[in-house]
Amino acid sequence: MAIIVEHDKRRKRILGKALDVFVEEGFENATCQKIADRCQITRTTLYLYFRNKREIFNYSIKQLLGDVEKDILRVKNDTTLSFPDKIKKTISVILNRLEENKRLLSVILDCLLSISWASTSKGLQNTKDGDSLPDIRIRRRTIRLRHILATMVIEGIKTGEIKKTNVAVVDNLLYGLIETAIFHLAVLKRKSVKDLAKAVELVVNSLRA
Repeated sequence: MAIIVEHDKRRKRILGKALDVFVEEGFENATCQKIADRCQITRTTLYLYFRNKREIFNYSIKQLLGDVEKDILRVKNDTTLSFPDKIKKTISVILNRLEENKRLLSVILDCLLSISWASTSKGLQNTKDGDSLPDIRIRRRTIRLRHILATMVIEGIKTGEIKKTNVAVVDNLLYGLIETAIFHLAVLKRKSVKDLAKAVELVVNSLRA
């Protein structure tokens, strides 16, 4: 058991130090050697945990989205909340997670822009290490999040707490607030997205029956 815990701690340390390197160097200029040096381990040791820097990058995204999903499922299953309040709290929880991980968002943006430029200028369809483009991975991992939000709206309509509406339109609107938060944090470099709370309140109030 102690060995498993130690591996988990080292993996988390690698992820944290790798993020520092990504932020300082930019995704394309970051290397496994630089990450290993920052972690004060050999590159061979690094490869015991991750095959390459893109796997570290994708694992970081997976971890963030996994934490977000756990949070919103906890809210969704809270029987003390009405469905409008569940939706409001869900968006709030997501915005908080994004704020906590704004450095990762900046790295994601840097990576997507560099890969997009390379694909356009060189006609590339895959990255040099054979992985699919990260924006495709991200889209796949957000499908479940959007599904959970849509389910809350549908269940709220069934219980009469939310007025009858076009679920797809509402889902796009709610997810648009999340995308706006990402833009504010990653592109505009805002420290907080708490100013979006009023927009969330306005949208949720408009859904109430």
